Amino acid sequence: MSVITTISIWIIPVIVMVILLTATIQKLPAYELFVEGGKEGISIAVSLLPYLLGMIVSITIFRSSGALEAIIDHLHPFLQLVGIPGELVPLAFTRPISGTAALAITTDLISTYGPDSFIGRLASTMQGSTDTTFYILTVYFGSVGIKKMGDALKVGLLADLVGIITSIIIVSIVF
Repeated sequence: MSVITTISIWIIPVIVMVILLTATIQKLPAYELFVEGGKEGISIAVSLLPYLLGMIVSITIFRSSGALEAIIDHLHPFLQLVGIPGELVPLAFTRPISGTAALAITTDLISTYGPDSFIGRLASTMQGSTDTTFYILTVYFGSVGIKKMGDALKVGLLADLVGIITSIIIVSIVF
């Protein structure tokens, strides 16, 4: 058995044991604190539902309206000019909105073109180099009641753009 496999098998039980030992040493009621945390988690989950529902409806409308396809059609000639595969545009636009949809696109690209193809490697790198900016803002800012998130949105989308551009450059150089 490899070292990584052994670590992955034991890491969670070790963390749980360290937490329980720390609680015991500090004479804290571990079970009661666990139950209290569970109650807080449920109330936070319920308070996040309206934000999640709004985001899911918005994503569905954006994809169903054909707006994504229209944007891709307009960008396709420019992308061909600079050597970026047009197949990756849906991933680049979807990733900041929905991690699940982006993962589905990445999976489809990898199954279509192969994991060792330029498109497969670039899709994987883009998936790991960007984040679900709108999801993060909706869930995390919504959970603490922050209403003004314009600057965070700009910075998050800029970071996604930098991740996409950097992915293209690195994958083009390395592969």
